[in-house]
Amino acid sequence: MKFKPKGKRLWLAILIRWSVIIGIVVSSVVYIESMPGRSYHGSLQPLSDGEALLKQNLRRHVITLSQEIGHRNTDRSVGLEASVGYIRDVLVQYGYSVKLQEYTVRNTTVKNIEAQVDGSSDEVIVVGAHYDSVRGSLGANDNASGVAATLELARLHAGEKHRRSVRFVLFVNEEPPYFETEDMGSRVYAREARKRADKITGMISLETIGFYSDTPNSQKYPSILKYFYPDTANFIGFISNISSRGLLYRCIKAFRNTTAFPSVGTAAPAWIPGIGWSDHWSFWKEDYPAIMITDTAPFRYIHYHNMTDTPDKLDFDKMARVVAGIDRVVADISN
Repeated sequence: MKFKPKGKRLWLAILIRWSVIIGIVVSSVVYIESMPGRSYHGSLQPLSDGEALLKQNLRRHVITLSQEIGHRNTDRSVGLEASVGYIRDVLVQYGYSVKLQEYTVRNTTVKNIEAQVDGSSDEVIVVGAHYDSVRGSLGANDNASGVAATLELARLHAGEKHRRSVRFVLFVNEEPPYFETEDMGSRVYAREARKRADKITGMISLETIGFYSDTPNSQKYPSILKYFYPDTANFIGFISNISSRGLLYRCIKAFRNTTAFPSVGTAAPAWIPGIGWSDHWSFWKEDYPAIMITDTAPFRYIHYHNMTDTPDKLDFDKMARVVAGIDRVVADISN
């Protein structure tokens, strides 16, 4: 085929333009998914004694919240109150003084729950999870699993010496209709923290962390990310926006350096679906660095926001391994 000089210039311009576009896309994805350390590959070792105790306690917390208490939202405020009572009792048993942050929404008084290990500086790490469940779901994975993990991390850090204070916070009203509104529990908490000028150097949101699968093609992703990440849902995910990338790097590095469990990290623009879908979003709104640790919820868990989200769907062996790893992450970033 012969081209006239003008035609050659046009095709060259088109080629250059598409080369630049492809280069930008590839560079962006590499930037998003490039993480320190290496994800663990291989068989999982038997649980240690500490992990076996974690497994037992995690199961107990999840069953109590999702099965014995059940629905936990403002349509069933008795469930919210029962959850507050249970969480408070566990934290007191673990040696904490418990603070309640109350506010009113739709003529209902709701509560965030806080317990703190004091550090030697005025800097603070927040580890949190929402304890409410979406309407029409018992919420075993979403998010009794995150609450159970937070409670056990509080147990593991009780009486520990840290440079930064560590606050364990259980949030109300993460689920619709409060999701990403001013009445979201974590939004209320983060806003008040900013008003007090709290020096929060990092926040970890524990969101839906109990389901894993070794079946190929069991993991889904939003948009273009599916071409760059594993298709098997056997890993725990570390997620942040671009501005929290430094915190994400440190957390996943600490996890990978100490924990024999697969992990995937993503620091991506907040507009990508799923990146901001939990309480870490509220801390971004106040310019605090924050990440989410998650099994990716609807991108692998078919029981997400359904009545079938029950304790029998969770893998407590793997949950225990993950929580043990997060314990070491918290120890790292609080010192």
